Amino acid sequence: MQIHEIVLGVLLIIVSITIAALVLLQEGKSQGLSGAIAGGADTFFGKNKGRTIEQLLVRITRIVAIGFFVLVLGTFLLFLFL
Repeated sequence: MQIHEIVLGVLLIIVSITIAALVLLQEGKSQGLSGAIAGGADTFFGKNKGRTIEQLLVRITRIVAIGFFVLVLGTFLLFLFL
């Protein structure tokens, strides 16, 4: 194995674990009846803070997923032409 194969393999593993962790940190879109009842007790500022953190996680997940796609595509093209 050459050094670039090892480096790209390690990068793919790190990025895939990062994507899995980011997805697990996000809340579900449908919380059901318990979410509706418990959500009524939140204050206005608490709701907005949760949404901004959730939006930040969604944005970071998108960026990392695009990076993963580019890394996989680059790795494939590199191995195809070398």
